[in-house]
Amino acid sequence: MIHYILQIIALQLLFLVTYDLFLKKETFFNWNRTYLLITPILSFLLPLIRLDFISQNIPAAYIIQLPEVLITNSPMQVHLLPEVVIGSESNLSSYISMIPIFGYLWYLGITASLFLFLYKVFKIFKLKKTGTKINTKNITLVSLPNTTTAFSFFNTIYIGTNLSQNKKTNVLLHEKIHVREYHSIDLIFFEILRILFWFNPLIYIYQNRMTMLQEYIADAKAIAETSKKEYYQDLLSQVFQTEKISFINTFFNHSLIKNRLVMLQKSKSRKIFQLKYLLLVPVVCSMLIYTSCTEDANAQLTDNSKSISKSEGTILNNIAELKESIAAKGEMTEEERKALKELLLLTTKNGFSEPFFKDVIADAEIPFGVIEKVPVYPGCENLSKKEAKKCFSKNVAQFIGSEFNTGIGKELKLSGRQKILVKFKIDNLGNITDVHARGPLPTLEAEAVRVINQLPKMTPGVQDGVNVGVMYSLPIVFEIKE
Repeated sequence: MIHYILQIIALQLLFLVTYDLFLKKETFFNWNRTYLLITPILSFLLPLIRLDFISQNIPAAYIIQLPEVLITNSPMQVHLLPEVVIGSESNLSSYISMIPIFGYLWYLGITASLFLFLYKVFKIFKLKKTGTKINTKNITLVSLPNTTTAFSFFNTIYIGTNLSQNKKTNVLLHEKIHVREYHSIDLIFFEILRILFWFNPLIYIYQNRMTMLQEYIADAKAIAETSKKEYYQDLLSQVFQTEKISFINTFFNHSLIKNRLVMLQKSKSRKIFQLKYLLLVPVVCSMLIYTSCTEDANAQLTDNSKSISKSEGTILNNIAELKESIAAKGEMTEEERKALKELLLLTTKNGFSEPFFKDVIADAEIPFGVIEKVPVYPGCENLSKKEAKKCFSKNVAQFIGSEFNTGIGKELKLSGRQKILVKFKIDNLGNITDVHARGPLPTLEAEAVRVINQLPKMTPGVQDGVNVGVMYSLPIVFEIKE
């Protein structure tokens, strides 16, 4: 969920930056209005879209990804997550600890934002009740005594009696356009987003951009129906009292006056500049590629069993570059010769049975997608490849759960979840080698390395009748429950 929200915020930031840099100063007001309404919706939808044909054409890694192992400092029982979980027994305190504190804050913020919204609506209806109403065919005009307030909300225009007749004429003309264009619906849309995502400052920026744009739209249409000079004078005159409500269209808004005057004097943008809206295409495509190639953290981690797809031309180009590099250097180190020989081993048919490659077979790492027989955990023999893999994952998780020192959590005064990513190799003799860990603390990394090094000797993987090494990646989550 957190990852999804971060993706939404990143997309909205990208859309807003694009708007501010390329679109905000153009006079394509209706296009900009559509942009500001559609892009927040896109930011919610794009992270949910997965295009399989994209992920299928992205090169897969050569490391086997094991299911995540969860370890807690409570009494343990074994499940699969999605095949294997080592967790605590069910009780009220552990259930409560599973609920993120962020959830409580989210609902608290929603409740507060909703009450604030209802209070603003109450203020508007209170004004409507105290004013003098004049009903026309499509608009209700409310005259507010002893004030210079001027704003509209849906099909109701509120205007203070202290305004001069000339100002009232221009204000009514301006606000009627807000009503005809249904601008209140746009602002209510963003108000709903503000309630649901009160913690996201970009929603407030979106609403601010929409408010400014609506003033440009109303000014542009009003100026065509009245004296341009008088309209300018009204904007340049003293800024009057205004209701501070985010979802109403106020005529006298001090922060917008300067921008409105600048936009009124701006020449109409040339149509060719509408091509700027095509900037949405690479933004959307980039996000689709990202989301299609990103695995859900809670989904089952599967083997990266697809081979790398590279065009013949690209491979030939790389080979040519390698030749040039070797020729320029004149000679290779022993390590470089060995690496080149390992590469040749993987690309030679029946290379594992060739005596020429005998000295590098022990160090070669075979892609899991092409290996004939995967490494086997003791006790998991005589099973199918799929069942052997499941048995392997289950036994590794059980072993780690029983050997991991959960007392570290108390010693280090840790809380919540601590994730450690471990990579290790089962070599051609079945031994555990090349163990590396990456985690939040060196102590946790060292403990993970210690436990993995204690795994029993395996039956090694086999390729072309020869024992080979295989790399593994294992995420371990250490959950500290109070």
